[in-house]
Amino acid sequence: MPSRLFKTKVVILEHDEEGIRERSLTLFATRARRAMKLRGAVNIRITSSREMRELNRRFRKKNTPTDVLSFPSNIPKLAGDIAISAEIAAANAAALGHSAETELKVLILHGLLHLAGYDHEADDGEMRAQEAKLREALKLPVGLIERTHNNASKRLVTSPRKSVARAGRRR
Repeated sequence: MPSRLFKTKVVILEHDEEGIRERSLTLFATRARRAMKLRGAVNIRITSSREMRELNRRFRKKNTPTDVLSFPSNIPKLAGDIAISAEIAAANAAALGHSAETELKVLILHGLLHLAGYDHEADDGEMRAQEAKLREALKLPVGLIERTHNNASKRLVTSPRKSVARAGRRR
């Protein structure tokens, strides 16, 4: 995803959801990025499921909306971009019993881990362990990988195992 699609702000709300505060998410993303020692700027776009479907189709060849996509960068001083569906986050938050803003923080953390080079589909639990450690330090509820591995009893809008993946490096 070309970085020019994002403004220079850390978090951009393209889709309004009640109770979501841009400043709170920006501060969280900054704290999480520092906690994992991720270097470079990160742009986060919180958008609609419609746009997420288009991004997922374009970059992963999957014609379905998804909750979070990460786009690592090869550009110096830019870690990458993250796109998140506000609608899917809100639906999953309701199913899991926490706020949409909390769910967005869980998705931001997961996306940041992908930007840092972790890949839960290819590692031996390394990303899962790092996500759990950071979730505890940042006081977040259960994360995406853990939900999948624990077969969470609540029905989520999308399956995190299928919907969360690194979209690939930009050239």
